[in-house]
Amino acid sequence: MEAGAFKAALGHACAARIEERMSVTVLELTDPRWADFVARQPSATPFHHPSWGVLIADCYGFRAFAVATSDAAGEIEAGLPVVEVRHLRGEPKWVALPYTDYCPPLAPAPRGETDLVCALRQASKAAGVQRVEVRAPIEGASSVSHGALRHVIPLERDSARVYASFRSSVRRHIAQAERRGVTIRQAESPEDLVNTFYRLHLRTRRRFGVPIQPRRFFRMLWESVIRTGLGSVLIAEASGSPVAAEVFLSWNGTTISKFSASDERAWSLRANNLITWHLIKTACEQGSRSLDFGRTDPGSEGLSMFKRSWGAVEQPLCYGTLGAGPEPAPSMGGKAGHWLASAIRHGPPVVCRAAGEALYRYAA
Repeated sequence: MEAGAFKAALGHACAARIEERMSVTVLELTDPRWADFVARQPSATPFHHPSWGVLIADCYGFRAFAVATSDAAGEIEAGLPVVEVRHLRGEPKWVALPYTDYCPPLAPAPRGETDLVCALRQASKAAGVQRVEVRAPIEGASSVSHGALRHVIPLERDSARVYASFRSSVRRHIAQAERRGVTIRQAESPEDLVNTFYRLHLRTRRRFGVPIQPRRFFRMLWESVIRTGLGSVLIAEASGSPVAAEVFLSWNGTTISKFSASDERAWSLRANNLITWHLIKTACEQGSRSLDFGRTDPGSEGLSMFKRSWGAVEQPLCYGTLGAGPEPAPSMGGKAGHWLASAIRHGPPVVCRAAGEALYRYAA
């Protein structure tokens, strides 16, 4: 059977399956039915929690919702949070989820993922959306990988056993930071995120030559995620001055390292190692089963080695696409990209901030 005929047959099969044994439900992320369903899923991560999708939508002016399948009684059987991305030019697309490294479908029942794919196809078609991007592999979708990796550390309650799995160099650097007087504290107010962390994060983003998220994102992150207990901020200090910081999400047995920042002038203190160890200890104390170090892009072998040295399991990071063919990998190799990176690295901080305010929305 040719590809076109196969897709047509698949579409008819989806329609028949939906009509016979399930219904498609598109609901707001704030709908209690979605929160209840997510809370019952052992595999749900902080990225599935309603607060994360709502934060993205509210910050960047998008619409967030969930696409789910329901049984005859209206009980959700499978689902996925989605953000509809619309820009001034180009067709709208659905992304599950933007600015999110890994967000697999929640489909615990047999055939649940197959049914969910059918639901996504039907719902997106009804909305006039031709492309659906899922930040995880999903059955029946085109798989795309740009060579990125995901690193996950298995955790247990006994943090000492986890500590023993670190490479000797990691343990040595942790001890070195402690000897040099580096201390770790947990954020207590929005200023710790919006000011203290932001300054270190701005320094880090400039060093890499990439725009920083709009400052309002961190204000909203505190209110919707940190203040509600879905994450926290750790700040490393030396002689009373912040030298590194980490923003992490933690819920339902999964801790995610979302943002890391540091002052490169203080790297010799090994504050990054100490703050990562405190993050791991905190995750163990909170009962997390794993710590997700997040995405590592191609060409970042040094970062991959750092993550593996903590006992992280390395996995290829593949995404799924429904509808139009996969987009090419984003590239900073063009003249405009090189110019922007150079302007950010060598210009004043306002260049990095202005670029983020103007352009970050278009990275969704």
